[in-house]
Amino acid sequence: MLRGMWLATAHGWHQSSNGLCLPIKQSLIRRTTQRWAKFHSSRPAKVHHQDADLVYPEPSSTKHKDLPSFLQYAKTTGLDPNSTTYIGTLYEYTVALSLEKYGFSLRRVGGSSDYGIDLLGRWSVPSSTEPLKVLLQCKALSGRIGPHLIRELEGAFVGAPSGWRGSGVVGFLVTERPATKGIRDSMGRSRWPMGFLMCSREGEIQQFLWNRRAEEEGLTGLGVGVQYSHDGAKNSRLTLTWQGQPFDVQPGTGDGGGEGV
Repeated sequence: MLRGMWLATAHGWHQSSNGLCLPIKQSLIRRTTQRWAKFHSSRPAKVHHQDADLVYPEPSSTKHKDLPSFLQYAKTTGLDPNSTTYIGTLYEYTVALSLEKYGFSLRRVGGSSDYGIDLLGRWSVPSSTEPLKVLLQCKALSGRIGPHLIRELEGAFVGAPSGWRGSGVVGFLVTERPATKGIRDSMGRSRWPMGFLMCSREGEIQQFLWNRRAEEEGLTGLGVGVQYSHDGAKNSRLTLTWQGQPFDVQPGTGDGGGEGV
């Protein structure tokens, strides 16, 4: 069974009965990755003391560490924007940046013998007294996705670094396309705590769901909905809910706060 299926309607917040959170239909002006980079490069770096007990693998590259530095590296080296390296790396950094506002604090760690893990970190949510440890596989794919990706994610749990084994760990598959029925069914049957995220290349989170095992690891009471601004769907966005009410996370803090709004 999949969780996280909350929808916003004119009558309030309701849980979806069919287990599917449809992608948001938005008529928005696309924010470019350059604007993301300009905004975040001007902010002071934050020290996450909660990561002191976790040992992260060495990054696959020492030439860049976040979206702004990667864009600069790509410009300096003349990296082909159409290459799989450029597209994949850009997508991973974009996902990490986009998930900050949902309480995630992530580092890019993809490399050889990584079992397909691209991002590692923590997720602070009001449903858990301690931040959950998370591992993410990012698939910058425009083609077909299917249950084989869930099997790959299950393998990532087995090969995860020591700090991301045992209880309190949730894995996520992140793609540019919505979850298929096969993916949802495979997640529902899996014995591993996992979820699915749909994230566009522009960084818009458009689908967010997880299975019962993930709920048991610390997501009880947490849901997902669509929050609309006063001008309607133009600026609607996916938001997390806590006990049926939406709550906000300040970008870059990685701290859910637990306060309803």
